[in-house]
Amino acid sequence: MTARTSSRHATRQVSSRRLYGLAQLGRRLMKDLFDPYRPELHYMRGPGPKWREKHARRYAADAYPTGELARVRI
Repeated sequence: MTARTSSRHATRQVSSRRLYGLAQLGRRLMKDLFDPYRPELHYMRGPGPKWREKHARRYAADAYPTGELARVRI
């Protein structure tokens, strides 16, 4: 009788581990599918249009020398 009981107990443990693993997989899947945090939306990739506009004005006057044009052979 004890062998039967321990066999049932072992079977119950295995099935409860499987059920726990399945539940954990479901929770992970739900979190990955419906997580509102998206770090790629908050990651800064470089200067934006405002920065470019501000700095383009400053360097536009210095980019070309005043007074003479460069001679180019055609």
